Amino acid sequence: MKVTQEKLPASQIGLEIEIPPEMSKKAYEQVIQDLARTANIPGFRKGKVPRQILMQRFGTARLKAAALEDVIRDGVQQAVKQENINAIGEFYLNTSQEELVQNFNPGEALTISVKVDVPPEVKLNQYTGLDVKAEEVKYDPEQVDRFLAERQKENATLIPVEGRVAQKGDVAVVDFKGRIVSEEEGGEETPIPGGEAEDFQVELAEGRFIEGFVDGIEGMNPGETKEISVTFPQDYPQQDLAGKPAVFTITLKELKEKELRELNDDFAQEISEFQTLAELRESLEKRFQETAQSKTDANKTEAILKELQKQVEVDLPETLIQQEVDAMLTQTAIRLSNQGVDVKKLFTQDMVTQMRQASRGDAIDRLKRSLALKEVAKLESIQLEPAAIEAKIQELTKEFADDNIDPERLREFVEEDLLKDKIITWLTEHSNLELVPEGTLKASTTEATESATETIDTPEVTESTTEATSESTSSTAE
Repeated sequence: MKVTQEKLPASQIGLEIEIPPEMSKKAYEQVIQDLARTANIPGFRKGKVPRQILMQRFGTARLKAAALEDVIRDGVQQAVKQENINAIGEFYLNTSQEELVQNFNPGEALTISVKVDVPPEVKLNQYTGLDVKAEEVKYDPEQVDRFLAERQKENATLIPVEGRVAQKGDVAVVDFKGRIVSEEEGGEETPIPGGEAEDFQVELAEGRFIEGFVDGIEGMNPGETKEISVTFPQDYPQQDLAGKPAVFTITLKELKEKELRELNDDFAQEISEFQTLAELRESLEKRFQETAQSKTDANKTEAILKELQKQVEVDLPETLIQQEVDAMLTQTAIRLSNQGVDVKKLFTQDMVTQMRQASRGDAIDRLKRSLALKEVAKLESIQLEPAAIEAKIQELTKEFADDNIDPERLREFVEEDLLKDKIITWLTEHSNLELVPEGTLKASTTEATESATETIDTPEVTESTTEATSESTSSTAE
């Protein structure tokens, strides 16, 4: 088979392929034979339909089009194999299907022109001696006190109070009814669906509800009724309420204040697995210190990857970009599904199209980083020790013993993760890395991207200590 190659932009190779006469004839005859075996034509048994009847029934153009699909597919596969081309994804035809059908004559040579994507060539202008600055996150001893203070508030006892007005920090029991105010002069006021409640418990704290709701309750006396004007935020989840002015009629029925528990061993035992407050403090200090170090490490990794990305020159093929976009959307879908979101309803065709467009830039960045890391590994012959891979696989297998894990995918994940860590460690050792105080850099690096490391969460003592105890029971007031 005669094949002519041409190097194209975007990591593509153009192929001009001359399909030999015997190949075009064979494909055409095969289509007719298949139809003869399967066609259902009145008056003829299957497999016994005369060739001329088939030609009349289906038409020459339709038969040629069916044969052409096989000719093109097989021709491209043979050409790629013959020329030893590492093609990725699907091929792209340079000529319209209609024009090819017109030019296709079974038993005659046919020339087709296609493009195929190939792995891109990666060039690193520099990867050693990179000048990098990263923010250092330091452990703040007051974090422990703040953490314990929050747990005190969450586990506080509510004590009824009398003889004073409502103030910040109180818990108010109210009846309320909301209505939308028409912006037109003399317009009617419309009740807010679900915007009313009785004996509703409100913690008078900033940021709990829409702006103005809590502030309006402050200064009220038990038994007092008051109208409070508010405006729903522009980004309010209920679009029919977003940005609209409203009035809430509120009756303050009861006031309570929080009586904090004493910080002692009994308190520590109630909110954690520790027996003494000293043990709990020690554990929290260690966890917060580890978190600070993890965030610093993540900042260092992110800073190095950002600088490395600046040094890479690569012409990305569309196939890789779309594959990366697919992977990102799949990760998002899995994460949302695990959070209880109905992904099928959320991921409409229009939404997926918008998400694909929005994800393209991030996909390109991720690809550049990944390819740059692989190039560093190749240039410096960075490899993994088989023992390290097996040890990590065994560790994860024990950790997720109850989960149904594909061994091949687990091995692939472990190898990629360990190799990435090893490459980043090498880059860190061969870079000019300067740690600067947190908040120094204009572009915050305190939240590393997924490509660098997983986000580090605030340490948890027990599940109960991290759950908010003042969740609103009304979606309207929140």
